[in-house]
Amino acid sequence: MRKPLLATAATLIAAAGAAYSQDAKMSFFVTSVGSGKGADLGGLKGADAHCASLAEAAGVTGKSWAAYLSTSDTDARDRIGKGPWVNAKGVKIADDVASLHSDANGITKQTALNEKGEEVNGRGDTPNRHDVLTGSKPDGTKIADQTCSDWTMSGAEGAAMMGHHDRTGLDDSAAAKSWNSSHASRGGCGQEALKGTGGDGLFYCFATN
Repeated sequence: MRKPLLATAATLIAAAGAAYSQDAKMSFFVTSVGSGKGADLGGLKGADAHCASLAEAAGVTGKSWAAYLSTSDTDARDRIGKGPWVNAKGVKIADDVASLHSDANGITKQTALNEKGEEVNGRGDTPNRHDVLTGSKPDGTKIADQTCSDWTMSGAEGAAMMGHHDRTGLDDSAAAKSWNSSHASRGGCGQEALKGTGGDGLFYCFATN
């Protein structure tokens, strides 16, 4: 019995090593949870730290992380490095910034995974969580008045531009299918306002190195 047991153990160890290696390549994910305070993420610094914390908890270390968020003086596209980016299962999302902001990107519900390699609820799921905070136009540049005061505001005031990670909306318009610029929040920047249109205060994280 010892040889089969040893063989099984060796197989499990090899499989675990392969899984870790795959996870370690992750350079893109949707946050599994938000700040819990709506669009108040503690600014870009707080959002970046949240990305890093989630990645580290998932076993991915040695990378610098940036939230895909624009502010009144910063464009999201300029924060995220040069690419390429892959999800937790090693599936490529985009080769570079230009392809990320083109029809050639690989963002879908099946590929826009969280840091744990899990699909994020989309339209048709309960609860719907497909609204992802960006504050950006389709080309990744800022919409200054739709960043919830540069991601420091939570409440009934302000608005946040959001994209649909599942590329699905109420119709077949380009906006409804946009991963980064679908519509603004309604009813402010608080958690309940974000949930009201199908969100949960989630955002995209990209490795910059």
